[in-house]
Amino acid sequence: MEKSIEDHIEKDKEILQDPTLSPQQRRHTADELEHLEKYHEAHPEDHHDPSAFEMYCDENPEALECRIYED
Repeated sequence: MEKSIEDHIEKDKEILQDPTLSPQQRRHTADELEHLEKYHEAHPEDHHDPSAFEMYCDENPEALECRIYED
């Protein structure tokens, strides 16, 4: 079963509660959580767990790698 964005947000929040988490992992998880929450806020009707690329393109639609070309 595909994980929802809500599940991913909750999992990241759980990870950040771990006092033994390395500083690098804490930064990575906190950054990921920030982008997930921003994506979810912009797309409340969308419950799929977006990839890092989807979140990047959502925040940077003008980026060359995010352009969509029609045939």
